[in-house]
Amino acid sequence: MDDKEKYEMEFVIQASPSLIYQYISTPSGLSEWYADNVNSRGELFTFIWDGSEEQAKLLTKKSGERVKFRWISDEEDGASYYFEIRIQVDEITKDVSLMITDFAEEDEIDEGKMLWENQISSLKQVLGSR
Repeated sequence: MDDKEKYEMEFVIQASPSLIYQYISTPSGLSEWYADNVNSRGELFTFIWDGSEEQAKLLTKKSGERVKFRWISDEEDGASYYFEIRIQVDEITKDVSLMITDFAEEDEIDEGKMLWENQISSLKQVLGSR
């Protein structure tokens, strides 16, 4: 198994942190922009895209601030990879950013970043942000 590399991205979003948090932490919020449908049973989230399913475990959740998931397939492989969506507010300008941390194999990082750019673009449309 190739080692995956960590990468981070930042997206400025013009919306309140509490509103954004609803969209990153709840199945109904995530299904508005991240996947076609999202179901959860406790800490286990099922993400559905075009008929295929991926399950992820909610590792940490800090109200109004961040969520961190690990794909079950990674957990079964004993891997410690995760993806985290964190809301960051600049103390001076009050600008709100979404910080994405994810992992991908070296030759798939660009693809992973493009995927996140598309997902965040969908989130911004749902939020009415530019």
